[in-house]
Amino acid sequence: MTRNRPVPTEDWNGRPVPTVNAPAAPEPRASEPRTSEPRPEDRPARLTVGVVGAGRVGPALAASLRLAGHRPVAVSAVSDRSRRRAAELLPDVPVVEPARVLALSDLVLLTVPDDALPGLVEGLADTGAVRPGQLIVHTSGRYGVRVLDPARRAGALPLALHPAMTFTGTPVDVQRLAGCSFGVTAPEELRLAAEALVIEMGGEPEWIAEDARPLYHAALALGANHLVTLVAQSMELLRKAGVAAPDRMLGPLLGAALDNALRSGDAALTGPVARGDAGTVAAHVAELRKHAPGTVAGYLAMARTTADRALAHGLLKPELAEDLLGVLAADTATPADGAADGAADGPQGDDR
Repeated sequence: MTRNRPVPTEDWNGRPVPTVNAPAAPEPRASEPRTSEPRPEDRPARLTVGVVGAGRVGPALAASLRLAGHRPVAVSAVSDRSRRRAAELLPDVPVVEPARVLALSDLVLLTVPDDALPGLVEGLADTGAVRPGQLIVHTSGRYGVRVLDPARRAGALPLALHPAMTFTGTPVDVQRLAGCSFGVTAPEELRLAAEALVIEMGGEPEWIAEDARPLYHAALALGANHLVTLVAQSMELLRKAGVAAPDRMLGPLLGAALDNALRSGDAALTGPVARGDAGTVAAHVAELRKHAPGTVAGYLAMARTTADRALAHGLLKPELAEDLLGVLAADTATPADGAADGAADGPQGDDR
């Protein structure tokens, strides 16, 4: 990938585009000793950056852009938690209303929940807050640039830059952006500008077609968000089984499983489902119904999916799959009875 490509200087309407080239260190003259990189604040053509929505993502991205020499100038925040987050990651940056954020900024990051994004964009455009030539960037995985059409019609330059990373809302997020992939959707004439911004934040652009954004986002949610749920459930069950440090037990196992899956895909499948150990799976389900009935539905769904994939890839022998799928089918026939039996042992609230 070429990291120092020029960025278009005009948009498709002939208006100037703020320069966002990823900076390169100047070569010293032969008579001069090689010096360190110039300070970010000394680099030319820096943008003023505003954040609308101080959730976990926006302040981290703005802090990362600050490291690249851009200048965060305003952030909007509603809750006390978001105000504290903004103060920690963007110290000395004033908290103002969204319209004021746009008035002060060359580059605006819209980092609000997906469902709130269309209404926010329409409202900002309808009130005249959007300026011609302003870069408007949203970080939603679900949407491409089409959701920014109201701002584009007002003269803004639309970009969709979604970091494929989970955020904590702490300074560690800025470090984690190094090497993070970004799902990028942009008009053809703004592709270089989008690429430069992602690179300046330490990320790697991955181009996603407008119509493929929902599928792209579903894939990430399936892998990352559901993983958190599964790990949390596993730790709860290990504690019930008497394990004092479930995180320490799971760390090496899950790390190896993730590494193997990323390297080998379905070939990395192991465990009783992939082996066709129907009796073991039946015992698992019985114990889960007794001690954690809220986990049964998820276990059964994942077991059926795992069995299907193991069969399709020749890992699960058909003669063993028949017994295994029979156990899973028989168990799903009476979920209400099992749930009632489990509930009799204690309130389900204890298992959440």
